[in-house]
Amino acid sequence: MSLTMYQASIPVFVRMLGNLSAILDKAAAHAEAKKIDPAIFVNARLAPDMYPLSRQVQIATDIVKGCAARLAGIEVPCYEDNETTFAELQARIAKTKDFLQSVSAAQIDGSEDRKITLKFGSRELNLLGQAYLLDFVLPNFHFHLTTAYAILRHNGVEIGKKDYTGDY
Repeated sequence: MSLTMYQASIPVFVRMLGNLSAILDKAAAHAEAKKIDPAIFVNARLAPDMYPLSRQVQIATDIVKGCAARLAGIEVPCYEDNETTFAELQARIAKTKDFLQSVSAAQIDGSEDRKITLKFGSRELNLLGQAYLLDFVLPNFHFHLTTAYAILRHNGVEIGKKDYTGDY
């Protein structure tokens, strides 16, 4: 049996967003236990020229909701990118998971050759659906998830590889 576009996308996205949510829960609990202002974690970054945790979560959710919508041929939901607390980031993750789970396998399967066009300022990227998912979305999604994890781990939150990968 072949791996479908749906199987390679939606379940992976939902699982990893669940893991991200659990990591954010641990960060919030750590902040509370250590009496650290949670905003310190939400605004933390690995380097001065990198995005903070909040933006890493925003980009990770943007990437997967955009992917699901583009592969399904439906409108990409638009979020405001104004989250400043763990609760707001959790709400964004939950909203994204709800959207992902509203997209059916029938809408995504067969999208391997769908033309996908992304615009980055004056630059335009044209990919077919399978290359978009495998070569653009998955690496970018995992980059931002990993960076969110690394920001929190670097700031003392007690998380490990199993928190990132989740239970099998």
